[in-house]
Amino acid sequence: MKNFENTKPAILVLADGTTYNGKAIGKLGTTTGEICFNTGMTGYQEVFTDPSYFGQILIATNVHIGNYGTRDAETESSGIKIAGLVVKNLSKKHSRNLADADINTYFENEGLVGISDIDTRALVKHIRDKGAMNAIISSEILELESLKQQLAKVPGMAGLELASKVCTNTSFEKGTSDLKIAVIDYGCKHNIVECFLNRGASVKVFPAKTSFEETLAYKPDGYFISNGPGDPSAMPYAIELVQQVLKANKPLFGICLGHQLLASAIGIPTYKMHNGHRGLNHPVRNIIKGCCEITSQNHGFGIDAAAVRNSDDIIITHINLNDATIEGIQIKDKPAFSVQYHPESSPGPHDSRYLFDDFLELVKSCKN
Repeated sequence: MKNFENTKPAILVLADGTTYNGKAIGKLGTTTGEICFNTGMTGYQEVFTDPSYFGQILIATNVHIGNYGTRDAETESSGIKIAGLVVKNLSKKHSRNLADADINTYFENEGLVGISDIDTRALVKHIRDKGAMNAIISSEILELESLKQQLAKVPGMAGLELASKVCTNTSFEKGTSDLKIAVIDYGCKHNIVECFLNRGASVKVFPAKTSFEETLAYKPDGYFISNGPGDPSAMPYAIELVQQVLKANKPLFGICLGHQLLASAIGIPTYKMHNGHRGLNHPVRNIIKGCCEITSQNHGFGIDAAAVRNSDDIIITHINLNDATIEGIQIKDKPAFSVQYHPESSPGPHDSRYLFDDFLELVKSCKN
């Protein structure tokens, strides 16, 4: 177990002028982004490396972060994707023998700027009431007015196209099955690909701005539209691809951002949420099966519920039991469906992994 002492001061400033003083963690420096919070008790490394968090400063609501260290095998992408981190206590020791590193060394190696010793309970209550906003963390600049000037230049999340910044640069294939799934990578997590491979499918992962025509050379039996960061309305290239998949009557499964893109492709507006949903314990009602699922979620945009209910083309399949937002849809007369949450559950409960089975059964039936 490695000890470290985070004694250097750091400062967190919100766009509304609220200021918090704490101690530096990770790399000394300055970082900006939209501030949000995740309510998960575990799985912090999977959360930090989720590409859907790109451009966001994350508040960890669990009081102790780092107590089980980090493992290279538990990353969900090429590295840390959050823009910055806010915690109450960063553990000085880790207890897991399988850990590859203590968390502060991991942050230093990844270049993450963060702040600890913050009253995260008060901070989360503030964000919950005031809504999502930009923030800045610095352990190199402690002059308040200078930080506020720098923060004022940071663009808001609405209108930002970020998927192309986190996706794969080149296509790649995995698996040897003749059941082929084209994965369109807008920020796809590693475990999503594993969920397909573990069920006997092969995948080819394509960069975000791949055209529908380019995917046809792979001769896919179905299309997976992945999660990812940013505003879906700023992704006309992705909406066009989904529309072409629908027109070709190819089986389609979307999650998170993919859910928003499917809705957008049939004319349903999306909107920026007040806070978004981020955590491992969000209750969702499966209307079709008449049961509740505990789900892993990470999104700051949603699809317009009134427009969905007024549409003749959509069947609502899942509803969030906290706020009644639309969590799942199926397109009438098309082999296409999506959910707003993360059925690959990394981290999180496995209640919803059946969706991968449902999709592959749909793909097989269409193929036959």
